[in-house]
This record gives sequence, C-alpha cells and structure tokens, in this order.
Amino acid sequence: MTGQPEGPNEFEPLAYAGRWIARVGERIVGQGGTPQQARQAALAARFKEHLEIVYVPTSHPFSFSTRLEKVRANLPPDFPIYLVGGAVRDALLGRPTHDLDFVMPSGALHIGRRVADALGGAYFPLDEERQTARVVLTAPGGQRELLDFAVYRGPDLESDLRGRDFTINAIAVDVYQQDALLDPLGGAGDLRSRSLRACSPASLSDDPVRILRAIRLAASLDLHIQPETLRLMRETVPRLPSVTIERLRDELIRTLNGPQPKTAMRALEMLGVLPAILPEMPALKGVVQSTPHIHDVWMHTLDVLQKLESVLEVLAPQYDPDVSANLMMGLLSLRLGRFRDQINTHLQYPFTPDRPGRALLFLAAVYHDVAKPQTRQVDAQGRIRFFEHDQIGARMIIERARALHLSNPEISRLETVVRHHLRPILLSQAGGLPSRRAIYRFFRDTQEAGVDICLLSLADVLGTYGPTLPQETWSHHLEVVRSLLKAWWEHPQSSVSPVALIDGNDLMRELGLKPGPKIGQLLEEIREAQVNGEVQNRDEALAAALKWLGQVDRNPD
Repeated sequence: MTGQPEGPNEFEPLAYAGRWIARVGERIVGQGGTPQQARQAALAARFKEHLEIVYVPTSHPFSFSTRLEKVRANLPPDFPIYLVGGAVRDALLGRPTHDLDFVMPSGALHIGRRVADALGGAYFPLDEERQTARVVLTAPGGQRELLDFAVYRGPDLESDLRGRDFTINAIAVDVYQQDALLDPLGGAGDLRSRSLRACSPASLSDDPVRILRAIRLAASLDLHIQPETLRLMRETVPRLPSVTIERLRDELIRTLNGPQPKTAMRALEMLGVLPAILPEMPALKGVVQSTPHIHDVWMHTLDVLQKLESVLEVLAPQYDPDVSANLMMGLLSLRLGRFRDQINTHLQYPFTPDRPGRALLFLAAVYHDVAKPQTRQVDAQGRIRFFEHDQIGARMIIERARALHLSNPEISRLETVVRHHLRPILLSQAGGLPSRRAIYRFFRDTQEAGVDICLLSLADVLGTYGPTLPQETWSHHLEVVRSLLKAWWEHPQSSVSPVALIDGNDLMRELGLKPGPKIGQLLEEIREAQVNGEVQNRDEALAAALKWLGQVDRNPD
C-alpha cells in the first residue's frame, strides 16, 4: 500500500492514478493512499529535500449525488468533513447512490440538524452519546435519501477508516476536494481487482453481521472474498446469535433484494449462517422429489431464486433484451411484457421504507416449499407426495416472520403467497384457461398478493423442470398467468371486484333475513354470479339470492 516506488523515478501518471505521491522535482520518492502515507514513505527513504505531496487523478472524474453540493453549501466555512463508505465506492464504480455518510472530528449532531433545516429534511439523533445523526430527505418521486453524520471512531480520519468493515468501504473524499481519494487501506485497488478484504483481523469479530454484509457485497458487486477474510468469517459465525435479530433481518432482506440471491443463499448455507437466521432451511437439503422435479428441495429452492431474478429482469421497465434471448424468456417477454410498468410499481410498494414488496417476494420464494421435509410421503406406486405442504408452510412462514420482527402487513403478505403458491400451477394443469369464476376466487383469496403468486409460479415452473421444460407446458402456463394479471389490472370491476348491486341491509329487508353468516354467503354468491355474467342488476341479484336460499333449504347439509 505504501513505500518507495520501484523502477524508474520519472513521473508516470498512469502508474500512480488514484494515489498520493511525494516528489522532488520530477522524481517520485514515495506514494500512498493518503498524503500522510506518501510523506512517511518518502521520509523513510531519508530524503531531506523539500517534498511536494500531490494527488494523481484517475482518468475518469468521480460523480456524486447532487445532494453533496447542497450539503457542502450549508457547512460552516473551512469545516473538516469527509464523505466515506458506500457513496465513494459507488462513485468509483460509476453507480448512482442516494445515501451519503459523512464523518468529522466533532459536532456531528449540530451539523446534521443544520443540514436538515437548510434542506427541509427530517432530523433524527441516532446516538447522541456517540454523536451520530441522520437526515432523511424525500425526493419529488417519493424516494428517500439518507444523510448520516458521525464523528470519527478514533482520533482521526485514518483511524476511523481502519475501523470499518471492508477496504472497499474504507475510502473517503474531502467534501472540498472531491476528486482526490483518501484510501489508506488500498480499497480502490481491491475494487479494481474485484477483491473483498477485511480492514483488519478484528473487523468481523467486532460486528458479526458483517458476515452477511460480505456475502451481499460479493454477490452484488461480483467480488471474490479473499481467503483470509473468508477464514475470519467462518471463525465469527458462532457469534451471530449475539447480534440483534433486526440487524440480521435487515441485512438478509438487502441480500435477497439484491443481485444473485441464489449465490448469496448458497454462501450463507456453506458458511453455516442459516441456523442463526433461517433455521428451517438446512432441513431442505437432500429431500428428494419425483419428476418433473430435477432437484431436491434445497437445490430447487435455490434455482427458484435464480429463475425469479431472471423473470423480474425480463419484466423490468428497462430490460436487457439479451436476458430474454433464449426461447423461454422470449416467450415470457412476449406474453407478459405488457404488464412491465404495473409489475414494477407493485414490487416497489414500500411495506416499510427499507423493505419493498420485491424483497418480500424473494423471502416468500425461499419459504415456498419449507414444509416439504415434514410432509414427504411415498405412495404405493413409488411417487413422492407432499400433501398440504403449502398450508403447513404458510404457518411456518408466519412463525419465522414474527421471529424476524416483520410487520403485520408483511406477515400477511408472506403467509398468503406461501399458502396459495400452487394455485396458478393447478389452474394451468387443469387444461384450458381459468374460468371467470376461478379468476374471481383466486383474487378473492389473495388480493394484491395474487400478483406475487403469479410471478413466483413462473419461477417455480422454470425451477421444477429446468432444461426439460416442454415449450407447450411453459406457453400454456404463461397464458394462464396472463389471464390472471389481465383480470387484475385491466378488468378489475368485471373480474375481480364487481360493483355491489345489493348490500346486507337490502337482503335482510327484502328477504326477511336476520343478521348472521348467511348474509355474507349470499353476497359472495351474488358477486360470483356477477363475474360469471349471470347477474347484472339489483332485481337479478335478489332473484339469485332467493334461488340460493331455496337450494340451501332443500339441502341443509
């Protein structure tokens, strides 16, 4: 990272791009990730001449959020403050970022409140004792931007950076000199070489949740975890129970909501992390299934995660046509591409600011077959069955979601998706397209979760058959899903939520009925008759109710 350069002493910009150098004239006599490192490297070589410390810029300028300029404009003059962590990393990668982390020698709470007042944001003191504050800004489109302000964890900036998790997150820039990196641990070089390396031997043991973060970063940024860091991660796994479940949950949700969830989940399993956060998962390994399944339950679950990611990529508003280059994905794009915008809006629904619907869909995919180990049976013909695994699995996901301290709406969504995840597949296997009554009943039982169930069913079919999936089977399933989504988004009043022709008071007054469950049953019968085209006005609704009552009276059982 530091030291006297080898080879020619002539200044070669490309050799030192992104580094600080100490030079005497045109001679390079030291280099490092910070001005101090460059100076120390030069002094170690006993150069007594006057040293010039300069930064060698990279070929591409860094691009930060426009919020950074607004923050800087509202700081006290000459106040030392640095942008650190993910925002700097993402700038090096050319990726957009909306969350900014700042560190400074002192006064973080005061600076946070000052910026919040100036920018019209909400101010939250996260930890007054440790001088940590958060400012929440809301963009015109509703997207949140987080600005965190903290004092150094240590005597100076370099100590703060060395105490962070991984070198790629231990890079800073002075807000007044945004084109010069402060990189004492060589994180920029690790980023270029696609390496994930812990800042210190204590990085993982200081905060075991960093095990999950390492896997998330490796998956989302396509990084290779260095062997020493991997060893530290394994050694720290037994300490995971000491971490609050909320922090583990949040890191897990970010992982599932990011790129390559299959790779991440497999890494969590191989490291032995799952018992601490998703303890039902290890039992899925080795649970054999009959054809058309090509994998055991665990590998099928992983494959469904991968297929779900591919399905959502093809159906994204801005999608890469290369993703749908194969026949099956091409058919998916052709049949369901019309719903791209609606699907994107649905998946972005914020159950909480940090947990959109998309993240819950992937968690439901992890648990959709969770009850198969305990429901596995082999019939007389040798075929393996998993009777009621969807119903039992729904109860299991409720328990796990509560243990993860998810909200009641999130628990309800997960339970509904797991309980009904087979229904589009069963409708497809029935032959033909689902009737209007079947479509109505599907969304009556699932509501908004029906969209998630449709998307999960696509991944489930792809994961079940793999390369053996017949084109006609896939094509028909796409038509079934299209008929469901078309009803939900394009014909809701005629297929999903018909306009009420009559209410319970009308039924009691006109038919002389008393309050009770029979009223609800009658209204449900009328709604089904409406979507089936059998009832179109109030008189026909009353007639249908009378007819149903007559049938009940003749057949009380």
